[in-house]
Amino acid sequence: MDYSARFSHPPERVYAALADPEHWEARMTEMRKYSENHVREFSATDTGISLVLHHVIPRSDLPEIARTVIKKDMVITRRETYGPFTERASGRYEASIPGGPGSLTGTMDLVPADDEQGAACVLRTTSEAKVNIPFVGGRLEELILDNLVDVFRAEAAVTADWLARQ
Repeated sequence: MDYSARFSHPPERVYAALADPEHWEARMTEMRKYSENHVREFSATDTGISLVLHHVIPRSDLPEIARTVIKKDMVITRRETYGPFTERASGRYEASIPGGPGSLTGTMDLVPADDEQGAACVLRTTSEAKVNIPFVGGRLEELILDNLVDVFRAEAAVTADWLARQ
């Protein structure tokens, strides 16, 4: 699945937001409206950005098909890394669930948008979900990727709002 978030700011401003722990806390504050979320680790240096996020989704909020294989609250650990910023930046993420029957991985590319002023950028995310359960794996993969679009959309909205207030 591919998802692109467009920002009306140059890529260096968006990268600076990604390198700011206050931005990530703003994201987590918004995401806590839906479930327990927090930044577990964060590091931003000249060589890039690294963070670990925890998302907790109560079992009662999971779709019925997911509850057939997940017997308690779902704790998702998401690791993101971004390389250093040049005129663009690239990164990777992976999300895991302890004892979970699959994987979620992806890449991110922060690039200038195709505008003449260089005043906008796009954060492109490509994701792949794999669920290793016979008969229901494909449906769970679709469900994960569909819900991931909502997460990425909400996170992009927080980032856009955060940048507008800076």
